[in-house]
Amino acid sequence: MTSTATARKPARKSKGESSFAAYSPGGMTPEIRFTVQLVLVARRWRSLLDEHLRRIDQSSARMEAMSAILASPPLSAQVDIAKRLRIEGPTLTRMLDTLEKDGLVERLPDPTDRRTNKLRLTPAGEKALADILEVVEALRARLVEGLPPEMIEQTNEFLGGLLAKLDTGLPARDGA
Repeated sequence: MTSTATARKPARKSKGESSFAAYSPGGMTPEIRFTVQLVLVARRWRSLLDEHLRRIDQSSARMEAMSAILASPPLSAQVDIAKRLRIEGPTLTRMLDTLEKDGLVERLPDPTDRRTNKLRLTPAGEKALADILEVVEALRARLVEGLPPEMIEQTNEFLGGLLAKLDTGLPARDGA
């Protein structure tokens, strides 16, 4: 038996017509449901991580910043880390202020450009990140438990393709 939401297909909107009705109960297209669920999954995953990381006085945002520093070439510039995280420079600066105050990250002046800071984790930062990743790994294992490895790989490829499209800024179509 199919639900009303999956059984009814809304009529395609004509050019210039509002798509508001497509977002009403029973009117969502598979594409709309997909993008809504994508946002909700990401939001819920981050919320769950934060809920568990709070127990060790950490957060998913701190994990992301420290992981990006660790995964980047040694002494990467602050601007490069912001790009890697796909966030604005001032957002990263605020996070780095806190991480530096907590002794987890060091900012080192770039000898060739005084406007640039190079970043590295301190030994305390490496320890904190290891503790964070231990919590995350346990949650990730529970999340993907029972999923076939091929499905995970296909999903990774699919999401990587979507991310690449988004990184291009989704150029307008011809005639659109």
